[in-house]
Amino acid sequence: MKAGPLIQIEGRRVRPRLPEWLRRPETHFESVTQLKSELRRLRLNTVCESARCPNIHECFHRGTATFMILGNLCTRGCGFCSVPKGVPGKHEFSLDPEEPRNVARMVRQMRLRYVVITSVNRDDLPDGGAAHFARTIREVRAENPGARIEVLVPDFCGDLDAVRTVLEAAPDVLNHNVETVPRLYRRVRPQADYRRSLEVLAWAKRFSPSLATKSGLMVGLGEAATEVEQVLEDLHAARVDIVTIGQYLQPTRRNLPVAEYVPPERFQAWRTYGLALGFREVFSGPLIRSSYMADRIWQAV
Repeated sequence: MKAGPLIQIEGRRVRPRLPEWLRRPETHFESVTQLKSELRRLRLNTVCESARCPNIHECFHRGTATFMILGNLCTRGCGFCSVPKGVPGKHEFSLDPEEPRNVARMVRQMRLRYVVITSVNRDDLPDGGAAHFARTIREVRAENPGARIEVLVPDFCGDLDAVRTVLEAAPDVLNHNVETVPRLYRRVRPQADYRRSLEVLAWAKRFSPSLATKSGLMVGLGEAATEVEQVLEDLHAARVDIVTIGQYLQPTRRNLPVAEYVPPERFQAWRTYGLALGFREVFSGPLIRSSYMADRIWQAV
């Protein structure tokens, strides 16, 4: 289903309504408000809030969240993302030394058995924030020794020493998203490189063969179905274990428009294709996000 151009309704130009399969009928405002309050008390950010995830009510009601470290300002200007952008050198870019410890405290308070930690891009830092990532992993593990830890990392500008720093802290899963097909990178991820992202994933598996690796992409940005299949083939060649595929939804008017609302049967076809290639799991559906139900994916594989 094509998203289509703006249409006229009572003299106003608006986008067509979301198809039924993309609507979230349940809301849990009390759970969302309570968890947000606890996060702010510890000066913590979540990608669930900053990226305006459509699953936030469900996940916060379940008592889960994806922590976003290294602050709440990103040095990159990806067209799909609503996380606030900033310029290196501003005071807001200073790292909070208490952030790793506070993440660990929040994990204990939420009684999480599976923890997902991501970050903004910090191209202003010499190591891209890798040491801060590693410290957060170690603090979480020390405070919550039974918890599994998944990290969703940036590409660190291709610095494999930075990737090594994160891996030496021994996360259970390393996730790095390719986000879209190579042809759309200039528009969707202008400061990233498709081959560089594949190399980060492939190198991580070479460095730690027992590590579970994971990647994800969005659809509905103008890609062809065959291009998605090629991405799956490339990820499998990089020995990635788990793939997520979800529908891109425009988070704000400043972000890229939706080119197409992809029907559920096409997501199922990609899952079938990916499993046939040999992935341990392909979590594919309209409202799937990279860290959505990450604990259940881990149990499945």
